Amino acid sequence: MQVSAASVRAEDPKRRVLKDVFGFDDFRPGQDAVTEVLLAGRHVLAVMPTGAGKSLCYQVPALVLGGLTIVVSPLVALMQDQVAALRLAGVAADTINSSLDRDANVAAWRRVAAGQTRLLYLAPERLMTTRMLEALARLDIRLIAVDEAHCISQWGPAFRREYEELSRLRDIFPDVPIIALTATADEATRTDIAAQLFAGRVETLVLGFDRPNIKLGTEPKQDSKRQLLGFVQRHAGRSGIVYCLSRKKTEEMAAFLEKNGVRALAYHAGMSKEAREANQNSFMTLSGVVMVATIAFGMGIDKPDVAYVFHTDLPGSLEAYYQEIGRAGRDGRAAEAHMLFGLGDIRMRRLFIEDEDAPAEHKRRAHSRLDTLIGYCETAQCRRQILLGYFGETAMPCGNCDNCLDQTPHADGEAEARIILAAIAQTGERFGAAHVVDVLLGHETEKVLARNHHRLASFGTGVAHKKDVWLSLIRQLVAGGFLTLDSSGHGGLAIAEKGRELARGDVPFRYRVEVRNRALRGKTRPDAAAGTEGLDSALLATLKAVRLRLARERQVPAFVIFSDRTLIDMAERCPRDLDAFAAVNGVGAAKLREFGQIFLSAIAAHQSGVSG
Repeated sequence: MQVSAASVRAEDPKRRVLKDVFGFDDFRPGQDAVTEVLLAGRHVLAVMPTGAGKSLCYQVPALVLGGLTIVVSPLVALMQDQVAALRLAGVAADTINSSLDRDANVAAWRRVAAGQTRLLYLAPERLMTTRMLEALARLDIRLIAVDEAHCISQWGPAFRREYEELSRLRDIFPDVPIIALTATADEATRTDIAAQLFAGRVETLVLGFDRPNIKLGTEPKQDSKRQLLGFVQRHAGRSGIVYCLSRKKTEEMAAFLEKNGVRALAYHAGMSKEAREANQNSFMTLSGVVMVATIAFGMGIDKPDVAYVFHTDLPGSLEAYYQEIGRAGRDGRAAEAHMLFGLGDIRMRRLFIEDEDAPAEHKRRAHSRLDTLIGYCETAQCRRQILLGYFGETAMPCGNCDNCLDQTPHADGEAEARIILAAIAQTGERFGAAHVVDVLLGHETEKVLARNHHRLASFGTGVAHKKDVWLSLIRQLVAGGFLTLDSSGHGGLAIAEKGRELARGDVPFRYRVEVRNRALRGKTRPDAAAGTEGLDSALLATLKAVRLRLARERQVPAFVIFSDRTLIDMAERCPRDLDAFAAVNGVGAAKLREFGQIFLSAIAAHQSGVSG
């Protein structure tokens, strides 16, 4: 006998909540298993890729369990967006944070104390005060969720000291199940989270890290503005995110793209809250907008049709890179992640690590993570194999990264490497790549002449290759551990023990032959179709305009009203009544009541205009 979805929901409280409140017919992979563990009263560490729907893993159990759920989140903006989205879905949610005035925080606490609030969002430093913990201990707390849990790990890429205190939660609330969630945690970080937060007593569920629809590529930095423009023009009319290391560069790159006919917006923490929200709403609502941003942008953003993520600078680690590129291709369509990198980036990242107020062991691991990222950039292997291998997964060559698609040639580089090593040794192992290459090419620069380096035996020994070739070789020697880069000085190159072995002929060195403008050649797999083919784009634009108007009226980001995924499903179904509208993916009971008739009227008006 076939069992209907409605009867399954009636017997399964979590599925009933999923449909009635959030408007989804089924869980995404991993969500059901995580909720089951929590509903059974056990702790869980959930490692799920960006876009996998981590929030529902605690929001659904929170509503099934009743009582109060505490959600720990590191960002005020993210907390406020989550609360706004839950309230629109008919869920009693609150946040108490430093951006709200005292009256608002007092009113929120009164709702919590009265038992009216189901989910309370707090930053870790506010939660772990003696006063807050004592007040919460008197309430009916059923669940605790720790978002961005990698922040608790000393070995993670984004350790935050205020997260350390959270390790006390298991003792303060011994009978309350705790869920820790993160999108980026290698095995060492996962082990540390389990030890710190759960004293090892936790079930760890790791969803697969692979995002096969995202084409991966890197390219040596030559002229970053030209390289970025060429890439963006190849994706004309598509939405994308461009990450820059500094606020200043973010502004410059956005202005440069605008000057060249690309609709580009800037986003960084130095902008006013109003400007950030306006740009974020435009990006979420309009098509073909490029968001040029620092890493302040992205957390909690659910825009399915982001066609690409482009890094103009080296990110901090492979974990950070994985999280950032995960904002592309959430709709399952072909997307692209492309990164520029250079020795200047490596030096800057080394400086960041050394300047950090952290123990020596933490710095050592941070340098090691950076080494792994550099190796990813310089590898001639399948990039997806390297990326997934870092998170403990094995994979066959993917056929959807620049190395698989371009089949970059390799060459024996032992002779060239010895020429480089000799020049570095003769100049005293204290100069950067640019000066070493000037010596190799026989350039009588002011710096070369001032130090009599034109008299060295190495002077002019590299005329067989151009500057770009030597710079690429030096990068690959750094990535391979043959050379070290002085981060505390001026980026000076020194010879590592492995480099001395290479000089003696004890170890080999093969290098990847650089091909200029690899990003512009842009091979993709035949199935890399993009966009929303077959969809009424004018109707979708109308629905996005309605969503933006509603968001502005309520002073919330557009995606809090409905996600792009929901609007696309709406445009495909073209519902004519409330019953049909209720079947749209992401439409729960509260949003059906509040927004159903508004969107139905917009769809009817559009269809009337088309038929007329």
